[in-house]
Amino acid sequence: MNLFTALRAAWPATPDDPAILTDTGLVYTWQDLERATAMLANLLESLHLHGVDGRPPVVAAHVDKSVEALLLYLAALRAGCAFLPLNPAYRAGELAYFVEDARPSVLVCRPADQEWVIPLAAQGQVEHLFTLGDERNGSLLAHAAHQDDQHQHAVRQPDELAAILYTSGTTGRSKGAMLSHRNLLSNARTLLRLWDWRQDDCLVHALPIFHIHGLFVACHCALLSGTPMRWLARFDPTSVLQAFQDTQAPRASVFMGVPTMYVRLLQDETLNASSTQGMRLFVSGSAPMLTATHEVFARRTGQTILERYGMSETGMLCSNPCRRSEGPRVIGSVGKPLPGVGVRIVDDHGKALATDVIGQVEVQGPNVFGGYLGMPDKTAESFTPDGWFKTGDVGLMDPQGYVHLSGRAKDLIITGGFNVYPAEIESHIDKLPGVAESAVVGVPHPDFGEGVIAIIVATPGLVPDEAHLIATLKQAIAGFKVPKRVFTLADLPRNAMGKVQKNLLRQQYQDTFRTVLP
Repeated sequence: MNLFTALRAAWPATPDDPAILTDTGLVYTWQDLERATAMLANLLESLHLHGVDGRPPVVAAHVDKSVEALLLYLAALRAGCAFLPLNPAYRAGELAYFVEDARPSVLVCRPADQEWVIPLAAQGQVEHLFTLGDERNGSLLAHAAHQDDQHQHAVRQPDELAAILYTSGTTGRSKGAMLSHRNLLSNARTLLRLWDWRQDDCLVHALPIFHIHGLFVACHCALLSGTPMRWLARFDPTSVLQAFQDTQAPRASVFMGVPTMYVRLLQDETLNASSTQGMRLFVSGSAPMLTATHEVFARRTGQTILERYGMSETGMLCSNPCRRSEGPRVIGSVGKPLPGVGVRIVDDHGKALATDVIGQVEVQGPNVFGGYLGMPDKTAESFTPDGWFKTGDVGLMDPQGYVHLSGRAKDLIITGGFNVYPAEIESHIDKLPGVAESAVVGVPHPDFGEGVIAIIVATPGLVPDEAHLIATLKQAIAGFKVPKRVFTLADLPRNAMGKVQKNLLRQQYQDTFRTVLP
């Protein structure tokens, strides 16, 4: 079983129908997807790639969102490779870690980044480096243009590696979650049934494609149902609303976003029942949504957002109902476990808890990953003796079977749908002149869900300038990780064991970004 084979089998028998309509007016047909992925797959095979430690060869992509970037992902699957999507906001130091850890055979970067990526790729012993721009430019497409547009899909076993997604722990060291063809396909098939995907659906795709939400949940649903996508290179409220209201076929009917996107859509006065009348489903994930956002959106559009819950290691785990006959969409809940997915709430000793009792969330199912790349000890720690994955999240299950998440066992911050791990940011801040120590926390933010802030203790006689500190960090790490505010205290609050009490810092600065939702 090859995931690409399953996706390809669902494509319409009318190859000239539109598959992807871009915001620049460019239209890709299903035949275009077939031919382009064949040519890219033939290019990959012509390189005679070799995997490492018994794994398939890894193709890593550090590029901007484009249809061609999606085609590269599909071609990697088609050729039997494993795909590694990377956030294009990552800087050299961050990218170097992923290259050295995953040891990709192929690395694709933006043309503008090639100069600084070349030595990084050489140090990581990457066999082949290509470039890909968001305007259909770069060496990857130039080389693929000479390849045959026919290709026989590579055969892969269900549990062979299909993709690597990097997540992190509180230590700041990223972990590569290894996802198999079975993991990804089982999850996509379940979502198609659960969300009533129809042949006349059309997805408005405004998410990035370097993480599970935009690349797997969104794209897999559309490709596995053979329905088109209206493709936006980046999220823009005006463009999204125009896509909702365009009456030309294929007409938009589904939108997937993170809470930040919904907040920004609500800031546009034209968002109402009329402008969304053709839409049947709004899905939100990657971060908790504020109750106020839910309520205002429902009041303005007459539609209740479907909130769901997933992780890089597991794909989707829970979802509020799509069909009214299966129950209400409960605001403040991520819904019920997906069919075939087990979710249990346990105490610190692994004992199952009764309903309405908060505990640790553990999960099991065909969607759950096989382990972390090169980290057998961490993998073993993350699973219980009876095979359940410890999510690190805290929550409860109510008597109706709905899961309610109340927080995270670790200090993970989710801002705008992106994961930020405080220890990593603190390691950068603590190296800056004038900083004795630091603590990074997330506090409520009306736009991003959580806003990253830093609290520092200054070196005696020197107080770093907030603007300068933030500007310096922007040169070292991705923008979404950079604290939006920096505060200075004489000392950080600590408990009797000397551990910084971040809960007290979150309470102290919880009103930093307080505003009224429109």
